[in-house]
Amino acid sequence: MDISVVVPLFNEEESLPELCSWIDKVMKENDFSYEVLLIDDGSKDKSWEVIEELSSANSNLKGTKFRRNYGKSAALNVAFAKAEGDVVITMDADLQDSPDEIPGLYSMIMKDGFDLVSGWKKKRHDPITKTVPTKLFNWAARRASGISLHDFNCGLKSYKNTVVKSVEVHGEMHRYIPVMAKWAGFSNITEKVVMHQSRKYGVTKFGMERFLNGFLDLMTITFISRFGKKPMHLFGVLGTLMFVLGFSIFAYVGGYKIYAMMNEIKAENIANMSSFYIALTSMIIGVQLFLAGFIGELISRNSQDRNNYQVEKEI
Repeated sequence: MDISVVVPLFNEEESLPELCSWIDKVMKENDFSYEVLLIDDGSKDKSWEVIEELSSANSNLKGTKFRRNYGKSAALNVAFAKAEGDVVITMDADLQDSPDEIPGLYSMIMKDGFDLVSGWKKKRHDPITKTVPTKLFNWAARRASGISLHDFNCGLKSYKNTVVKSVEVHGEMHRYIPVMAKWAGFSNITEKVVMHQSRKYGVTKFGMERFLNGFLDLMTITFISRFGKKPMHLFGVLGTLMFVLGFSIFAYVGGYKIYAMMNEIKAENIANMSSFYIALTSMIIGVQLFLAGFIGELISRNSQDRNNYQVEKEI
């Protein structure tokens, strides 16, 4: 099979018929064999009834319905496990992603050899209250991940099948699939300028809180990707530095007090000096950080995926 199109959705009954018809038209024009995986993330409207009706008329359409709303990451994770196409293309169900981009995204994977191609909505039809935080978020993501993408959160992406089988999407980590792909060894990542269309039906399902959640998830994925299997390299170093700093201050204060006593110089009581408590606090924090790294190493050594390495080829 050439292409698997993954469409996570929540309350999109109006847009589904037009979207599926558009995808089918593009696939037939380019003679692609394909499947469309519609993942209903616990919709409260008639989205599932629409999916049942559409799939009965087109055997290429397959549907999965969650009992409740689990989020976009859960929908993508389930669809990735089911996808059979050589190229997996994800898009949103609100018609803001154009199926006309599918041939170009497919070509960049199969002909140009990229592992992952992320859409870049260079010209957006969104209010400034959404575009400015988005630019700030993408700047932070580029700096933290080292991946030069302008639009990490664009729903329109294409992947080699091996990429989606090698990543596990959970929580709200769908924004950082390129980071997880790079972590799994798929570093040939690029982007493609794509059309961004105004929402035709309904309202957006995401509020401003997604930007705060996005930055928190960025910190999580950055830590996991760099120190997930070696936490002592972070906590151990920080703990050692804090302990050495505290001990140095304590040694200076204590050494001066001993020197003053031996030379009968009047000196302030150590218990009355703020530097003494700073030193003591630094050493306690240093020990705690070191122990956190040690415990993290024990957990990492006993995790089921501690030796889950990605093998590309064998002879």
